[in-house]
Formats: sequence, C-alpha cells, structure tokens
Amino acid sequence: MALGFFEVKFVVGVLYPATKEHNHHQMASKASVQEDPVSQMGAVQNVEQIEVTESLPPDPLRIQQQTTSPQATLATSSDDPRLEATTPNTNGEAGAGDDDFHPGVRLWAIIIGLGITLLLTAMENTVVTVAMPAILSDLSFGEDYIWVTNAIFMCSASIQPLIGQLCNVFGRRWNMLGSVAVFVLGSGICSGAKNAGMMITGRAVQGLGSGGISLLADIIVSDLVPLRLRGNYIGVVLSIFGIGTTLGPFIGGSLVATTTWRWVFYLNFPIGGASLVILFIFLQVNYQHHMTFSQKVRRIDFVGNAVLVASTVAVLYALAYAGASYSWASWHILVPLLSGVFGFCVFAYTQGGRFAAAEPVMPPRLFNDRTSIIISINTFINSGLTFWVVFFMVSLPRAQQSILATNLEKFPIAEIVNQSDQPVYFQAVLLYGPQRSGVALLPMLVVAMLGSALAAISISRWGRYKPVHIAGFAIMVLGFGLFSLQSTDTTVAQWASYQCVCAIGGGVLLNSQLPAFQAAVPERDQAAASAAWGFVRSIGWVWGVAIPATVFNNRIGELLVEISDPAVAQMLSGGGAYGLASAAFVQRFPPLIQDQVRSVYSQALQRVFQVAIAFTGIGFVLSLFEGEIVLRERLDTEYGLKHDQGKSKVAKAAPAPEKGATSDQSNATK
Repeated sequence: MALGFFEVKFVVGVLYPATKEHNHHQMASKASVQEDPVSQMGAVQNVEQIEVTESLPPDPLRIQQQTTSPQATLATSSDDPRLEATTPNTNGEAGAGDDDFHPGVRLWAIIIGLGITLLLTAMENTVVTVAMPAILSDLSFGEDYIWVTNAIFMCSASIQPLIGQLCNVFGRRWNMLGSVAVFVLGSGICSGAKNAGMMITGRAVQGLGSGGISLLADIIVSDLVPLRLRGNYIGVVLSIFGIGTTLGPFIGGSLVATTTWRWVFYLNFPIGGASLVILFIFLQVNYQHHMTFSQKVRRIDFVGNAVLVASTVAVLYALAYAGASYSWASWHILVPLLSGVFGFCVFAYTQGGRFAAAEPVMPPRLFNDRTSIIISINTFINSGLTFWVVFFMVSLPRAQQSILATNLEKFPIAEIVNQSDQPVYFQAVLLYGPQRSGVALLPMLVVAMLGSALAAISISRWGRYKPVHIAGFAIMVLGFGLFSLQSTDTTVAQWASYQCVCAIGGGVLLNSQLPAFQAAVPERDQAAASAAWGFVRSIGWVWGVAIPATVFNNRIGELLVEISDPAVAQMLSGGGAYGLASAAFVQRFPPLIQDQVRSVYSQALQRVFQVAIAFTGIGFVLSLFEGEIVLRERLDTEYGLKHDQGKSKVAKAAPAPEKGATSDQSNATK
C-alpha cells in the first residue's frame, strides 16, 4: 500500500512543477516583448485577436487555425518536409493556449474516478487468478476451463472499436457509466454462477465492460488534457491501476483462504459503486446531442463492426487452442485463423472501399501518416513483449491441464493447478516457493512504474516522443539479452538487476505510444484513434502469449533427450512442460532428474528471450523512422468539461461577433 501511494505521489508531484515552469517562461517571454516596441505592437494585436475570438462561441475550426503557427504545424503526413524540419519546443515555452488548461478539483476528481474504475480490471486480472483453482474445482470445469480467461480477452478486444464510435455518437459520460455497470453486472453473474457455462457467460459480460473501461479512460483523459501533458495524467491513472495489480494476489489469497471464491466477485460491487458515484457526479462533459436518436444510430458502422468482431473472434479462438489442444498445422487452428485474417482484409475494404460507411469505425485516414503506421506496429510489438515477460517471468497461464490429467495420475491435478500461476523461471528453474516468487517480482513492478513516469515527464517537458521510443526499445533489447543469460546458477543480484533493466524499458514505452499515435490525427478523430490503438494493443497481448508459448514448447521438445527418465520426458512432451512449470512438480523427483529438468526449462526460456530480442530489435529499427510531430499544447475538443468551453478570459474590450458566428455554433457544444 505504501509502495502504491509513493508511485501516485511521485507522478502527481511532477505535474504542477512542469506547469509552473511553462508559466515562468511565458512571463519571461512577455517581459521581453515589452522591452521591444515593435514586438509589443505585434503582441497587442495578437492579444486583441485572442480576446475577440474568446468572446465568441467556440468554433473548433477557428481555434485550430488561430493556434497554428509556422513553428507548430500539425500536418497529416510525417513525410511533409516542413513537418520533419519542425523543431519541438525544447525551451519550455508555453503555447498560446497553455493558459486555457487549469487543472482543478473537477479534473482531479475525474482522474481519481478513472483510477478507481481501472481498479476493477486490475483486481479482476489478479484476484481471480489466485481464486481460479477453487473456481475450477467447485464448478467442475472440463476442457472449457480456458474460456474463463479467454472469454474476457476476446470480448474486451472485439468491443473496443465499437465503443470508440459510440463515444462520438452518444458522448463519453454514458458510455463510461454503462461500461462500469456492465462490468459489475458480469461480476454479479460470476458470483452467482452455478455451473461452468454461467461462469463463462459472466466473464464474457465482464470482458465487454472491461474493454469499454480501459478504452474510455484513455479517451476521457485525451478530452480533458492537452496532448503534450496527456501522458502525465494517464500515468496517474495507471499508478492507481498498479496498486490494484500489486495488491490483487494478496487480497485474492486472503479471500479464498478465509471465505469463498465468490467474494472475489463480490469485491467488485463496492469498487464499482464508488466509481459510478464519482463519475456520475463529476464526469459532466460536452457532446453534440442535437441529433435525434435515429440520426445517431445511422452514424454507427454496423457492417464494419460486425466484420471486425467476427474476424477478431475467429483469430482469438484459433490462438486459444493453438499448441495446446491442437497443433498449429491442424485444420482446427488453420480454418478459424485464416478465416479471421481474411475477415480483416474484408474489414479494411469496408472502411475505405466502395461500400464504406459515412463514418467508418476505423477510418483509413488514421493510418495515412508514416508515423501512425510505425506506432501501430510498435504498439503491437510492445504489447506482445509485455505479455511475453508476464507469462514467463511473472505468471504462467493454465495451459495443457487436460493433457496433465491423463498423464499425471499420481500427481493430484488440483495441486498442479494451484501452482500453475507462479513465475516459470523462479519456480521451475530456481525452485522458489510461491511467496518468494511473488516478492522476487517486486523490482520489475516498481521500476516499470518509475519508467512510465519518467517517459511522461520527458514528453511533457520537451514535447518529443521519438527519443523516448528509441531509448525504450534499446533498453528492452538489452533487458531481454540479459534475460537470455539467466540459468540455474543466476544469483539474486543478477536476476534483480536484469528485471530492472527490462522493466524500465517497458515502462518507458507503456504510456508514450498513444500520444504519438494521437498526434498525427486531428482532435475530432481522438476517440477513433484511441479505439484503433487500443484494439491493436489488445491483439498484441494475445499474440504475446501464443508466440512465446509455441517457441517454449518447441524448444522443450528438442531438449527432452537430455532427461534420462522416459516417464518424466513424456510428461513434459506435447506442451505439458508449459503447465507443469512449478517448484512443487520439479522437487518430486530425485536430485539428478531435478537438475536435468531445471536445465531443460532454463534452456527453453533462454530461447524464448532470444526470440524476444529479435522482435524488440524490429521495434527499435522502426522507431528510428518515426516522424517528429509537434504535440499540441492547446485543447481543441467538443467533448471537454461542461461550462469550460463557454468561459473566456478577462478582456479589456470585446468587439461585436463576426457575421459568420451563428447560433448553431453556440448550440453545438451544449
């Protein structure tokens, strides 16, 4: 708890100093203008123009035109030579609109509310993991056990593009409240589950809510905070998320030990209730509601969403069974996988082809810029690498348990399940117990949060994301290289330092990808951009489990000849090693066999991290070709806090409105 509080305090503490420094430089700039009569005349004219504009109803197009300068041009293509030559503000000078952003009580209440809301998804991931053995045993799961996890993954990923479009149609407020309500509803279904089918249904409903929550948190922060400062506030939200991730296993273990596993889901009721109350009171934001309901419904891209959801489900279904129940060459895997890939091609045509909707769910203009394409690829890579580490250094998914049940009659399956979510390296190679393994992961968790905060501060201070991305991938290459050196003889000092290196690289990339993707598109596309980026991230997570699992199992198959006991080698074959990686399993054998098994696991993990180096290297090379797009310092959105857009600065004189300012413009943001 103290650790989580320190993370939040550390990130919050850097927000206002940055703002004050901007204001300091801005005051210095004003003083220099006063010393030069010519500059002073120009400054007076600029002030009068700003005062005239702010006395009028807000026009997003006019605001964008006024705040665009030769030094801060937002181009739609990073191939524009003027964009490449643009030098971001490295002197700390505040932009013309910097004074418009004054974080107050309402904004911080919303930020805290979003953090509490993300606690739902954080607790769900970690608390349910600890309680899973009891759930599987009580509800008599068969081979369908994998859908306890896969259902929430599948629904969360497939719903995000639709949620992004619904945000533009019905606004952010009710979509967020609805997502929280759906998640709590799913928790209620799970808490009252009487059989496996009911539990899987509840988890699917939770996935729909979870996808909306994680996406809307990014969108809402994007609406309320200028792009350049956005990473700071997202970092605060993720720090609260980190608290839930850290405390989740302890809470889940205590609940299961003292009560029943159903309390794991009951716990979401008070958290969800607090989130709903805070967001209902403070999340009062604008959106265009002058359309009728039928007009709003016609804006939704039903065909595109249907094709995308079907394709996503097909691909994720194939990945759920690939390498576990069926080989990758089996038609059970190839048919849904290839069908899903073909569906993605059809989806691309529905977005920009002849039959494209008036408002596509994922408009092709989001990817017209070279930087946007690179960021999308690197987001996929970084997301995959995150779970690459999670499932081999942090926790192990429950795979191959149906195979284990047929091969391990003398090893109780319930005990194997109880150990199946422990770190693979620490459990199977170093033979650490569950509690010590959990403590061993603290360096990675702490340093990752610090790296995330460092990236947010750097981008806010200098307005440049490209050096951050290059540094992040370079450090991750080094980190995975160090991971590939780990063996049975690695000391505590070695593996702890290796963790810190890789974690700081991953933390630096955690929050810095989205602002770079948003920079290449106008503010009107922020929801669609966030949804597209979130979808790519979710797909990356799934592939970040499937690819290393395949590498791991293939390498194990090559190394089984080193194990002298044929029975043990048989247990580890066919993907069995992935589910048996625990200290409890290894220590059942004589010392000689233990050494052989540990060596096999160690060499297999080394191959996993060697392949990760290649993927990280691709991300590093691609980051070198990113364009430097200036991060906007002024909000230009129609979804900001209510009443904020109607405020104007104190002006000495306010000229009469221009003829072009109609009443429709003033009604657009009410």
